[in-house]
Amino acid sequence: MADATYPEDLLYHPEHDWARVEGDTAAFGITWFAQDALGEVVFVDLPEVGTTVNQNEPYAEVESVKAVSDVYAPLSGEVTEVNPALGETPERINDDPYGDGWLVKVRMTDPAEREHLMDVARYTATLTS
Repeated sequence: MADATYPEDLLYHPEHDWARVEGDTAAFGITWFAQDALGEVVFVDLPEVGTTVNQNEPYAEVESVKAVSDVYAPLSGEVTEVNPALGETPERINDDPYGDGWLVKVRMTDPAEREHLMDVARYTATLTS
């Protein structure tokens, strides 16, 4: 399991999801806090390429030995890529939630939505309150 970290280059959603924005695309995943709360991830149900996702709405499910949880889109857009490795090795989410454990990549439809997300300082403050 990965150590508790929260990279500074990411934007964070209150539902413990992250977005790494590069140009007009963003990679999405779940935070260290979310994967730790879930425990060992055993299955991931991701959308298909071409699916439209909307900010603040569920777009995927992550199943662990403890529970099944919805994953919320931090930004709106069209799914352009899904992480193919998670089908065989969903535990990558536990091992490397910000690297090999990314879930999808999305072409953003409204980059201004980034203003509704938190930087690392605001996000980590929510974890201790």
